[in-house]
Amino acid sequence: MSEPVAVFQGPSPQIRRVPIDRPWVWLAAGWNDLWAAPVSGLAWGAAAVAAGWVAIALLLWLDQPWLVLPLSAGFFFVGPFMAVGLYETSRRLGARLPVDGWATLSAWRRNPDQIALMGVVLLLLHLAWMRAAQLLFALFQGSGVPSWDRFTDVLWHSARSLPFLAAGVMIGAALAALAFVIGAFSIPFLLDRRHSNVFEAIATSVAAVRLNPRPMLLWAGLIVMLVAMAMVPGLLGLVVVLPTVAHATWHAYRDVVVFEQPSDPAHAAASS
Repeated sequence: MSEPVAVFQGPSPQIRRVPIDRPWVWLAAGWNDLWAAPVSGLAWGAAAVAAGWVAIALLLWLDQPWLVLPLSAGFFFVGPFMAVGLYETSRRLGARLPVDGWATLSAWRRNPDQIALMGVVLLLLHLAWMRAAQLLFALFQGSGVPSWDRFTDVLWHSARSLPFLAAGVMIGAALAALAFVIGAFSIPFLLDRRHSNVFEAIATSVAAVRLNPRPMLLWAGLIVMLVAMAMVPGLLGLVVVLPTVAHATWHAYRDVVVFEQPSDPAHAAASS
């Protein structure tokens, strides 16, 4: 007789269905975590803003303004990977462990290979979006990517501006939705379950979104709205918004994903 083989090492993840208004609870918990460890949270937010400024300045200096918008969208694609240290802060606060700079900076070491691999997956989606933006400019403008002095005219005053913007929004939204579905809880999962892998993390994230479509749609909408508003004042709002959303994401993960302990003592001993 063949023996069953466990798909997941250790306890199996289970998905809890939550009410549609649950994202507001996650956001409040994230806000509380930010001010429970403000130095760590605000430092991560400030670092993200500084990195954004440097990247945008470099693109303008290289006369590549068309990349500014796709690059700004990177917060939606690679944000979960950038927030590993903030997830660790919330994990430590919940476990009543001390929070310090080294603990958050070295959080990726809890599951380094798999967290890095998930970061590569999200980065590839972002690069796909940037490549799509370049192809859209070439397709709709016919003369390649415009320089800075023609960028505004091409974007807003050309006869093809409306279909160009519509196509860009649709493609960007599709890629962002894919990134959200596979990345909503993947990195918190990998951080929490030290012996898990990317395939388990993505499967859990997809199941969580599929079984909670309305609250997760609200959560995605809140993230888009908050990050977009934070970018308006020269990205400065991200100093507060980025850590708040990251902390809230950890609470969303702990609220939605629960783990069933194995009933077989021998299996439990083998998995520990």
